[in-house]
Amino acid sequence: MLKAFTKHPATVGETYFKHLAHAGGFGSRMVLGGLACIVHAIFPFLFIKTGSRLIADLHRRMIEQRTRTEDGWSYVI
Repeated sequence: MLKAFTKHPATVGETYFKHLAHAGGFGSRMVLGGLACIVHAIFPFLFIKTGSRLIADLHRRMIEQRTRTEDGWSYVI
């Protein structure tokens, strides 16, 4: 069962805890960006560029940190 927690992180060159921190940080930014978009929907004068900026930043980070694996590209999230 332990292998279930370490198999994917190993394919992207990370330990379980490094992957936990990286994926958790990525997910947190996604949640914050989503909340900013919801606030912007209600108050269009707030967070005008926040959602777009966060998406572009997350995409850039994912592309810069992807690795080539046996079964194709692996995106480190």
